[in-house]
Amino acid sequence: MQKAVILSSGGVDSTTCLAVAVEKLGAPNVAAASIFYGQKHKKELACARRVAAFYGVRHYEFDLSEIMKYSDCALLSGSSQAISHQTYAEQTAESETGKVTTYVPFRNGLMLSTAAALAASIWPDDDVDIYLGAHGDDAAGNAYADCSEGFLRAMGEAISIGTYDRVRLAAPFAGKTKADVVAEGLRLHVPYELTWSCYEGGDRPCGVCGTCRDRAAAFAANGVADPALEVK
Repeated sequence: MQKAVILSSGGVDSTTCLAVAVEKLGAPNVAAASIFYGQKHKKELACARRVAAFYGVRHYEFDLSEIMKYSDCALLSGSSQAISHQTYAEQTAESETGKVTTYVPFRNGLMLSTAAALAASIWPDDDVDIYLGAHGDDAAGNAYADCSEGFLRAMGEAISIGTYDRVRLAAPFAGKTKADVVAEGLRLHVPYELTWSCYEGGDRPCGVCGTCRDRAAAFAANGVADPALEVK
């Protein structure tokens, strides 16, 4: 029986991936995996738990913060940098490489490796897809190199080879926009009111960081209000 492990951040993209996998395979055949890597917005992990409970899937959590403590990425709690309130497009335009200030060194590589090891451990005799919510907007302008289609192809091949072709990478939104992701989620009635995206990690979304702006634009493109903003 086909299985799936969803890398779940508790945000829009990964929660939509979870909904896609549950629709396709059924909740008993799906598990969610969340990673703490020292992020300022660790509130997303609580949201990931709530999302997993909503869908009735097993939820695993891992701590990779020890690896990331050497980075000064603005997204990390030990960083001396503030979260940028520019859009991703503005940040990539000012960067020689396109890299944004919230890029965490090889984060998706680490997360995918963790998920591959988990998948091969809990379902050693089944074929398992790892779902990653990376989409085209994340890769645009080389903002997040580890969301690019080239990176995903290479990691997918490595995961397949390293697990005797039992575990494979599924990135259903690669090449699509975040608006496309939200459109699919609306079709699936995803509980976006349970999700969290803001990098500032406060009680309410700041509305001005790159991911808040990206999220707002995606819902606006679909002509709907963001349900998370309506929650008191």
